Amino acid sequence: MDRNQAIGLVLISALMIIYFQFFAPKPIPVEETASEKTEIINSKEEDKTTQVAPLEVQQRFTNDSIVDKLTEQKFGIFSVAAKGDEEEVTIENENIEIVFNTLGANIDNIQLKDFKTYDQNPLIVSEKDRSKISLSIRHAGRDVNLKELYYTTETTKKSDTTIVTFTANVGDFQNVKQIYSIPPTGYKIGYDVEFNGISQFIDSDQVKFLWDNNLKMQERDIKISRQNAFLNRYTPDDGVDKLGGRSDFEEEAASPNTKWVAMRQKFFTSAIINEKGFSGGNTSTSIDEQDTSTVRSMHVALNIPTSQINGGEGNFSFYFGPNNYEIYQTVTEDFEDNLGLGWPPMKWVNKYVIIKLFHFFERFIDSYGIIIMLIVIVIKLALSPLSYKSYVSMAKTKVLKPEIDAMKEKYGDDQQKFQQEQMKLFSQVGVNPISGCIPMVLQMPILLAMFYFFPVSIELRQQSFLWATDLSTYDSVFSWTTQIPLISSFYGNHISLFTLLMTASTILYTWSNNQVSSVQGPMKTVSYMMPIMFLFVLNSFSSGLTFYYFVSNIVTFGQQALIRKFVDEDKIKAILEENKKKNANKKTSKFQQRLQDAMKASKDTQDQKKKK
Repeated sequence: MDRNQAIGLVLISALMIIYFQFFAPKPIPVEETASEKTEIINSKEEDKTTQVAPLEVQQRFTNDSIVDKLTEQKFGIFSVAAKGDEEEVTIENENIEIVFNTLGANIDNIQLKDFKTYDQNPLIVSEKDRSKISLSIRHAGRDVNLKELYYTTETTKKSDTTIVTFTANVGDFQNVKQIYSIPPTGYKIGYDVEFNGISQFIDSDQVKFLWDNNLKMQERDIKISRQNAFLNRYTPDDGVDKLGGRSDFEEEAASPNTKWVAMRQKFFTSAIINEKGFSGGNTSTSIDEQDTSTVRSMHVALNIPTSQINGGEGNFSFYFGPNNYEIYQTVTEDFEDNLGLGWPPMKWVNKYVIIKLFHFFERFIDSYGIIIMLIVIVIKLALSPLSYKSYVSMAKTKVLKPEIDAMKEKYGDDQQKFQQEQMKLFSQVGVNPISGCIPMVLQMPILLAMFYFFPVSIELRQQSFLWATDLSTYDSVFSWTTQIPLISSFYGNHISLFTLLMTASTILYTWSNNQVSSVQGPMKTVSYMMPIMFLFVLNSFSSGLTFYYFVSNIVTFGQQALIRKFVDEDKIKAILEENKKKNANKKTSKFQQRLQDAMKASKDTQDQKKKK
């Protein structure tokens, strides 16, 4: 190609480029089909995913790795069971309904079917948010809470008992098992713990059992409920040791060989029992005055020898149920001491007399008010010989009153001489001045036994009689919300009608006694002050108790009126005069002589002090 041809080709190419760039017609657009559009969109999405996905996957992988590493650090070999899903397992028998949780094999909820709260709502004695139970072991230098693991469940039957087995697998033939046994009736739940193939991974010789429980308000009065809430610990050697009651905070170590620990409210108890015995620990109880939904907060930390569980002896049990004496007797050793029936002999009176009478009359009578009246009658009949003897003794003193008054006038301020002559007179006529007190002393354990029994008697709970809607608490016929100085502090913010009736009947009974008593002066006035004091003390107590005292006073008053018809004071006076003649020259007994010598020594001491 020569020079001219080359220049021509360049010019033609430049012209074609200019033409197509500036003068050529635009191409007609071709419409895409729906399928083609979809392909393009999907292609773009794929491209986007292809570009972004690796970053998200990488971050997710990194987060999961961190979580897994933290979990492994926290749980060690148990980290395999530290992931899972929570599921609820509900088991019930005739008396209770239990909700378990696969997280921790925990008890989330326990409802007592046969009872209601004071507001007539379902009675829940254990709630997930209030009751926290932990089972902790030492592993790889740290505490591992077995209640934070996830368990698989298996429910089987053994005779009439339902067995719920929770298993946390950590390797081949390596697991932790928590096994609950629920009988067809009753409130006691069997609880077993098994370590299978993991003993070499446990560093401590103790397994920690921890239980924090905020007792829910179930009754009418928060103050009375708190006064009747106790954390009880039992050892065979020391019996029951209590924390709580009127104290806001108490803490005390649990003794070795503690067999059971019970969180007792006024009418219901939650307890952990180890027949082999815990090896010590710590317990405490406290009150938050601002939280009126919680009666008392209780903390239990108990040590279980690891050898118990490794040796197949990790057999425990829970009790969630009413404070019923007969049921308590079936739970475990001395569990009935939870009820708080007082010290001997009041305790013996309650156990062998009052409770048995209650249960006997329950078979035939539905009204507990009538049962209380029948118990009063039975007890008064049994004590009638003592009552008769006491009245006769007072009648003798009344007959001698003119002579005693003459002695007082004769000897004036010489109390020693007066007492000597009075003792001489009593000896001559055959009157024992303390014989009238002995029957009253013998009756005191019964009166005090009622003081312990009625406030905690679940038989009376939510049982109505006359105007009292609940014999286990006070019968308010009038109440007020305004705080009245002194009155609200000592009397309360309500009026209990049974307490008023009890006070009035006690005053009537005292007046009746004073008619045949030789008591004069300030002592006579003091006898009328006691009923007034009880008006304040018992105003917030169980209406069943004040009703019992009211009926007892009325029956006693009638009993004395009947005895008075059979006691002839003129005849008594004649007998005393005859005794006086017979014993005019009778020598002073050794007891009376010692008494006179003691009185003389006391008088000499007083005279010496006056001289100084």
